[in-house]
Amino acid sequence: MNGASREALAAARERLDALTDSTSVDAAKLADELAAVTALLDREAGLRRVLTDPAQPGEAKAQLVQRLIGGQVSGSAADLVSGLARSRWSQPRDLVDALEELANIADLTAAEKTGTLDDVEDELFRFGRIVSSNTGLRAALTDRAAGTSAKTELLHRLLGGRAKPVTERLVTRLATAPRGRSLETGLESLSKLAAERRNRVVAVVTSAVPLSDRQRERLGAALTKLYGRRMHLNLDVDPEVVGGIRVQVGDEVINGSLADRLDEAARRMAS
Repeated sequence: MNGASREALAAARERLDALTDSTSVDAAKLADELAAVTALLDREAGLRRVLTDPAQPGEAKAQLVQRLIGGQVSGSAADLVSGLARSRWSQPRDLVDALEELANIADLTAAEKTGTLDDVEDELFRFGRIVSSNTGLRAALTDRAAGTSAKTELLHRLLGGRAKPVTERLVTRLATAPRGRSLETGLESLSKLAAERRNRVVAVVTSAVPLSDRQRERLGAALTKLYGRRMHLNLDVDPEVVGGIRVQVGDEVINGSLADRLDEAARRMAS
């Protein structure tokens, strides 16, 4: 993706992260719902064009989404898809690609919450190697004449009980709905998403007053440099916070003013 589509996907990933960071959201269920909407838009070219038409108001497209799927999926899924419809896209297919990526990220988040993300990343990598070296298996999983149920059953026999449920779901979705990709390419993309997710760090930021965009950027950049990993900020406001801001990264808690902490982060990096 490039241009408007890349920006729209980045914003959607931020919304998904904020949503799935909540313990009340079932990330695996959300993944299934987003995958179902992906399949719908993959089939319906006309609907894709309507939802990505720059001449149509974003709110009108969001309302159309709510009418179409509002009663079929959870409110969280419907709101995410509505947000995608409000965004601008370089081409209609980018919307479907983005939805598919969000579904995969939601499933990887489910693995992250159960502490199995490392296992899923390893299983995806190893299964990719098995497919590359086993022409019979690859042929069976890429045979266009084979039905969805046959491929699903084959993968369940191979992975059921041997791999994590998230791994089986991701691989099954890829094999039954490749959307023009080779199996190896799809598995490689899933492995990269898993690795990216594993390297993600969440910082819970509580401030006495809402942070400006500039302050969020500076804080995120400083924390990323300090910890050496991509940092996702969960923001909250509490007027009682002593010193103006409180940052928690894992078990480590940093208290103090924003300026003081940024200066200290810079000093620690310099040393």
